[in-house]
Amino acid sequence: MARKYFRRLPNFDYVSRGNTTKTIGEYTQVKNIFKRVKIREDIFNELAYFTKYQIVGDERPDNIANKVYGDPNLDWVVMLSNNILNFENEWPMTQYSFNKYLLDKYGTYENIYSIHHYTTNEITDSQKRIIVPKGLEVPSTFSVTYYDIGLDQEVTRTDKIQVSNYDYEVALEDQKRNIYLIKSNFLALVIDDIDEIMPYSPGGSQYVSPELVRGENIRLYE
Repeated sequence: MARKYFRRLPNFDYVSRGNTTKTIGEYTQVKNIFKRVKIREDIFNELAYFTKYQIVGDERPDNIANKVYGDPNLDWVVMLSNNILNFENEWPMTQYSFNKYLLDKYGTYENIYSIHHYTTNEITDSQKRIIVPKGLEVPSTFSVTYYDIGLDQEVTRTDKIQVSNYDYEVALEDQKRNIYLIKSNFLALVIDDIDEIMPYSPGGSQYVSPELVRGENIRLYE
């Protein structure tokens, strides 16, 4: 089983300022969560390394990692593959959270199902030529007039589809469900790259080791 993401992070010593600190030279060691990594550009920008995946139901990154890679600890690979930084905003909500979000945003169930906007239906002339494509957002007063050669007359159409607040929000969530995953045969390459990036490089006054840097203790000079 692979190491979890945060166990891959190097450490950082910062000056301890707690009530139990006995000397001004004490440090507290934490994981350096600001040491953010990403999949290298030549891999991230090449679709041949990825496969499409559609998130089902309330699946989380660890569920998907376990299903695809056989290891839930590789949830961070799922996140990095899609450059997701904020799980709360960039990952589909659970059904419970989604229902609560709708009610909080729109106030009542009636408002949830009221009209958000209109979109066009596909409009074609008598010769099957497309006059208006499907899916364009239009006002409630939408209409289009065109000359139909086959009918030898002007035609006015007002075809449009009502999109409720609910449908609108579902569509936004569904967009988040289409993600990309690193193909299993390239997984080791990505993990090796990340493990190579994580250690600190020698140099600078803060460097202690590849796994540790230490913040400046200005209290020593006060």
